[in-house]
Amino acid sequence: MNAPDLRLIVITDASLALPRTVADVVAVALGQGAPCIQLRDKNANARELFDQAKALLPLVRAHGASLIINDRLDIALLAGADGVHLGPDDLPVADARRIAPAPFIIGHSTDDPAAARQAERDGASYIGCGAVFGTTSKPDAGDESIGVGRLDEVARAVRIPVVGIGGITTNNVALVAGTAAAGAAVIGAIMTARDTASAVRSLLAPFDARA
Repeated sequence: MNAPDLRLIVITDASLALPRTVADVVAVALGQGAPCIQLRDKNANARELFDQAKALLPLVRAHGASLIINDRLDIALLAGADGVHLGPDDLPVADARRIAPAPFIIGHSTDDPAAARQAERDGASYIGCGAVFGTTSKPDAGDESIGVGRLDEVARAVRIPVVGIGGITTNNVALVAGTAAAGAAVIGAIMTARDTASAVRSLLAPFDARA
């Protein structure tokens, strides 16, 4: 199975995108080459999240990118998305893989090398690792800041892609690209950017330079 293109995962946040819509921001990001969109809306009910996924899917497909749904495997499958991202309190990776066989993308969050190796054995497609630099976009992450050293350690512990997340901006993304991580996942760096197109290009550039 080919590894998904995860050089940049754009994670949505409707409140941060204002006064634009999530679709507005996503359209620009996709137009600049963002390879993966993660739909994240902690305030949406199941029907609302499903409707959002169905609305974004044609846009993502038109650009040859991937759509991942945060937390909700059921919504991801029903909407025809490409994958799901599961946190430590969500459905276990092994159970999700039994329900959704490859090539469906299953991401898992951990900053522990041993847990990352277990997730790989259980069928995870990639690891989301952070918070690398700390974050204000995810209150449950608190003041955690694992640094690029730990990110590199996790990335080297597994064969599947590892994506850094947490406080990543156009100013520090090169530090992430300097590790063995496959890419970066960002919320605020895209959702709040005044120039979305420029931000996407800047976030992709250090990973593209490694090719």
